[in-house]
Amino acid sequence: MYRAAVIGLGRMGSTYDDEVNRGGPVFLPYAHGPSYAAHPRVTLATGADPYDEQCVLFGERWGIAAEHLYADYAEMLAAEAPDMVSICTSARHRARIIQECARAGVKAIWAEKPLALTLAEVDAILGTCRETGTALAVNCARRWNPFFQETKRLIDAGELGRILQVTGYGQAGLSHNGSHLIDIVRYLAGGNVAWVFGEMESDEAAAGDGDLMGNGYLVFDNGVRGYVRCFACGPANWEIDVIGEQGRVRSVANCYEMEFTQFVDDAASGRPVPAKLPFPLPPTIQGTGLSVVDDLIRAIEEGTPPTCSGDDGAAALEIAVALRESHRRGGVKVALPLADRSLGIVSAELAHDSVPARVRRMTR
Repeated sequence: MYRAAVIGLGRMGSTYDDEVNRGGPVFLPYAHGPSYAAHPRVTLATGADPYDEQCVLFGERWGIAAEHLYADYAEMLAAEAPDMVSICTSARHRARIIQECARAGVKAIWAEKPLALTLAEVDAILGTCRETGTALAVNCARRWNPFFQETKRLIDAGELGRILQVTGYGQAGLSHNGSHLIDIVRYLAGGNVAWVFGEMESDEAAAGDGDLMGNGYLVFDNGVRGYVRCFACGPANWEIDVIGEQGRVRSVANCYEMEFTQFVDDAASGRPVPAKLPFPLPPTIQGTGLSVVDDLIRAIEEGTPPTCSGDDGAAALEIAVALRESHRRGGVKVALPLADRSLGIVSAELAHDSVPARVRRMTR
C-alpha cells in the first residue's frame, strides 16, 4: 500500500467528479482525491490547503481525521511522509511545491497542468526531479483516455500506415486547456516538435504574457505534420484527426464518437478504397484517475516514466510559447528548443486564484 496526499483540496483535488454526468474524455474516478480513495493499492492519508473550509470538506468527504489535514503543505510533508502527492494548486505556486515535494522524499508526483508559468521554472522542476529520482506525471489526461490509447495502439501497430498529419481543434488558451490539445497531438504524432509557425488572436495579445488563443503549424522530427486550432472551432470543437497513408482515426465531439477508416480492396474497380470500420472499443473502461495512479505505482516500482511525464508537460508549454513567439516575430519559423528560458505564459487559471475555484463556482 502507498500513502497518498493532495495539496490543494478544491475542485480538481476533490470535487470535480461531482460535475460529470456523461462520458466523453472523462471516466470516473477522475479527480485526484477520489482516484486515490478508489485505488486498491493506495490509502488517501492526508491533505493540505490554506483554506479551513476546504480541509473540513475534504476530510468529511474522504474520511480523513482533522489531525491529518494541514494548512501548511510543508508541515504535512514532514509529519506524514507520503509516498505520492498530487499538486492541485494554482499554477502560480506549482513549480515551487513540486520541487519541495521532490526534495522531501516523495516518490511520485501527479501535478495539474500547465506544469509551470515559464520555461525556466519547467527546467528547474525537471532538474530537481532528476536529482531526487522523483517520478512526475502531468495531468494532460487525454493520454490516459482509452479511446486515444487505442488510437495510439493502432498507430504503433501500423494499422494506419505512416502517419502524415495530426490535427487538433479545441477553443482554449494555449497554456491552460490548450495544453491538453497540444499534448494529445504530440502524443499521437509520436515525435518531438522541431519547429513551428504560429498565429495568435491579436498582435496585442501576442505582445503580452497572458494566456491567449492561437493556431499553430507543428513540424515533428519524425516527418509528421501537426496543426492545432485554439481559435473558435464551431461544431468541430475538441476534435482530433489522425491521418496516415493507409488509414484514419477521427475523434468527434470530445470522444463521443470515434471514426476509423482504412483502405479495403474494391472488387468492382480493383483498387483500394477508403471504408469506415468499427472502432475497436475496449471491453472495459477504467476510471482515468485509476490509470494515472497505476502509472505512478509502475514508476515507483519499475522506474518507467508516466504516460504523460514531466518532459511531456514541459514540451506542451514550450510549444505554446514558441507559437506565440512566431507571431511576435512577424509570423516566422521558430525552432525548438527555445534559447530564452525566461519566456512563459501566465495561465488563464491564475485569474481570481485568490479564491478557490470550487467557491467561485458555488457563488456564480
